[in-house]
Amino acid sequence: VQLQASGGGLVQAGGSLRLSCAASGGTFSTYTVGWFRQAPGKEREFVAGITWRVGYTYYEDSVKGRFTISRDNAENTVYLQMNSLKPEDTAVYYCAADRRLSIGRSTDSYDYWGQGTLVTVSS
Repeated sequence: VQLQASGGGLVQAGGSLRLSCAASGGTFSTYTVGWFRQAPGKEREFVAGITWRVGYTYYEDSVKGRFTISRDNAENTVYLQMNSLKPEDTAVYYCAADRRLSIGRSTDSYDYWGQGTLVTVSS
């Protein structure tokens, strides 16, 4: 499966963005999807994930209550709605997919990766 992340941009603190992860070349509805981010000079970190089977979601603590992950299997797309953005959310955001039943929080848990989309939050 091939993944294409989009929707990044420049936004002021407190603003919102919606990222999209569009898939092609596979039955996306059977993949668990995770969103990761990587800030300059830092390691790539898990942000949120959603399973394929029942749509169970999991969030990293710093984004709980601000970010929402969802999926539209008919459109082969997973979304990350980001509200109340903070400067520390600035990073390149990546989506990743794997045919697993649970949400992995390490980069090793995912076989397929999108190219990343840059989110910049100004103070």
